[in-house]
Amino acid sequence: MRSALAGAARAEAAGDVPVGAVVLAPDGSLLASGHNEREATGDPTAHAEVLAIRRAARETGEWRLTGCTLVVTLEPCVMCAGALVQARIDRVVYGARDEKAGAAGSLWDLVRDQRLNHRPEVVAGVLEEECATQLTAFFRHR
Repeated sequence: MRSALAGAARAEAAGDVPVGAVVLAPDGSLLASGHNEREATGDPTAHAEVLAIRRAARETGEWRLTGCTLVVTLEPCVMCAGALVQARIDRVVYGARDEKAGAAGSLWDLVRDQRLNHRPEVVAGVLEEECATQLTAFFRHR
C-alpha cells in the first residue's frame, strides 16, 4: 500500500485526484504501478487501477492476471472493478472506502457479484486512515 500511496502523491502533484495502484505478481513482487492521469491525458479511463492493470498485462504478455493482487488507495469504481474482474485478478486490496462510487462493497459490490464467473477476494481498509486523509486534504484544498 505504501507504493500505491506514493503513486497517489504523484497524481496529486500533477493536479489529479490522488489515487495510486500497484499490481503484485503471484510471488508478491511489484509487477506494475499506476496513478490517476485523467487530467494529464484527458482520458476519462486513465484511473490508477486501469493503468496499472494495462501495464501489468503488457509486462506479462497476458491479459489474464491470474494470481495477481491489485492494491489501490481508494475502493475501485464500477469501471475499475469491471476491469479487474475481466483481468482475472485474484485479490483486490484497497485503503479508503468510496461511499459515493465504490464498487467493491461500499455502494455496490460488483467484484463479488455471484452472477459473474470471476470473483476476486477483497481486503478493505488497509492503511485506510492514511489513504482517506490524502484524499480529504486534496478535496479540501480544491
